[in-house]
Amino acid sequence: MEGMDAFPRLWYFSAMSLRTEIPAFQLYGEALAFPDILHMEQIRDRAAGLDWIIRPHRHTHLFQIFLLNSGKITFNSDGIVTTLSPPVALCLPPHAVHGFCFSSDTEGWVISLPVQHYPDFFDEGAELARTLLAPKALAPPEDMADRVDALCQVWRGKTRFRRTELRCQIGLILTSLAQADPGSAPRSGDPRISRFQALIAAHARDHWPIGQYAQALGLSERSLGRLCRAQTGLSPQAVIEAHLMREASRLLAYTQMSAQSVAHALGFDDPSYFSRRFRAFAGMSPRAYRKRLDPP
Repeated sequence: MEGMDAFPRLWYFSAMSLRTEIPAFQLYGEALAFPDILHMEQIRDRAAGLDWIIRPHRHTHLFQIFLLNSGKITFNSDGIVTTLSPPVALCLPPHAVHGFCFSSDTEGWVISLPVQHYPDFFDEGAELARTLLAPKALAPPEDMADRVDALCQVWRGKTRFRRTELRCQIGLILTSLAQADPGSAPRSGDPRISRFQALIAAHARDHWPIGQYAQALGLSERSLGRLCRAQTGLSPQAVIEAHLMREASRLLAYTQMSAQSVAHALGFDDPSYFSRRFRAFAGMSPRAYRKRLDPP
């Protein structure tokens, strides 16, 4: 291992020198279909064979829970690098770009959940989905280690009601994490906003007009505008553009794509217009944004 001090130099271009997209995996480094309704492994089982470095990547269909019990850990979430102090629990929803550098004495677990198997937890309008929508680090409840051990026993077993037991155990773990989040006070949210955001994720690069989103939601453009402003404080166009610019930030940070290539990848025909919109979003040009991330 090169050591923790060397890790920040690996976050960006040296880690992605031959890539033009942010890697997306089922499990890290694997392309095979997901094998079960959940997967568990200890941090050392995968990280030790990778020099304790998990390079930035994302999972399009997995919700992941990391329970980190000990060690020195540098965590990269969507370009923001932080040092974690175990014990800590991490919740990472689908599409969140993340990477790690672990010290060789790190102990902990990662639990991966294919969201399609848990519609009551992660589908549109589900309370847990709203609470755990963004990546977050939490102080784990005192009994979290015991809950994870109990889950592991069921997962490794072959009991008659294994899948039902796994769902019950995962429900208890997710609920306890949501309750541990100081920002998880009950919130009222219109499920149509979640549907709008899902449509944006699928079609923003196609630059659907607002009317097409509204039609897919069964709304008029005016109704969609009122709904967006009431729920987010932004216009529909601003919500769409924020999504595109966040994705542009990730591509600039984690790949070697030129600003022009990023513009085309996100459906902008005019790279100059893309650069102006990125500057309005980030306060700097795409080139300056990438240079700020480039370590000395």
